[in-house]
Amino acid sequence: MRYVLWILKGALFAFALTFAVKNTDAVAVRYFLGHEWHAPLIFVMLAFLCLGALLGLLSALGQILRQRREITFLKRELQGHAPGARRTSPPDAAAL
Repeated sequence: MRYVLWILKGALFAFALTFAVKNTDAVAVRYFLGHEWHAPLIFVMLAFLCLGALLGLLSALGQILRQRREITFLKRELQGHAPGARRTSPPDAAAL
């Protein structure tokens, strides 16, 4: 299975590399008020891919932090209820 994954990764890399080499023509990205950006197509696609990944991570950040806080709270609660965590007082010498 490991070799199949390496072959798939290599094929995906080769596809992306040949796509990048064949799409070096400059494109214009137009925005409001006459703003325009000229760059190679592959660079524009890479920039927007990175921007989309960043926005996806930022949108999930609140949920991730909330889960980490809950996990930390539950771990502390579990450590407090562990059998070896309680302190017991030594037996009374008079009771023996």
